[in-house]
Amino acid sequence: MKDLLVEFDDVPDEILIYIFKKLYNVEVLYSLMDVNQRLNRIVHDTIFTRDLYLLEYLPDNKTSSPLSDSILDQFCSKILPEIGHRIETLYLEQTSMKRILHVTNYPNLNNLSLFHIDSETAMALFDGKRFSLIDFMVELISY
Repeated sequence: MKDLLVEFDDVPDEILIYIFKKLYNVEVLYSLMDVNQRLNRIVHDTIFTRDLYLLEYLPDNKTSSPLSDSILDQFCSKILPEIGHRIETLYLEQTSMKRILHVTNYPNLNNLSLFHIDSETAMALFDGKRFSLIDFMVELISY
């Protein structure tokens, strides 16, 4: 009977990645980053760091809400500074966007989607900065 027991360390990386891909990237990063070297290597893969929805999706009513303060604190203090250079797309909402955008550099960011934001707030956020619409697209989505 003992031979039938499979330990976590025996599961191949490919299987773990397959399982983790079924979760939201935010959940994977928040829950597994810095647990151990193996999981850290896996969650730093671009599969989990390229596109980040830094908001909570509520499937029941198909809307989104801000991340909880504890999750946002962890992202701003630890996770984003480590992976900011890998992020290509960010999905943010109004209450946390300034904090997230100012926490680190995002040299590979080429798509930014802002949820629940009015155009006046978006313009104030980017006031004084020069962006080419071809190089950088801001998508304003209001619900």
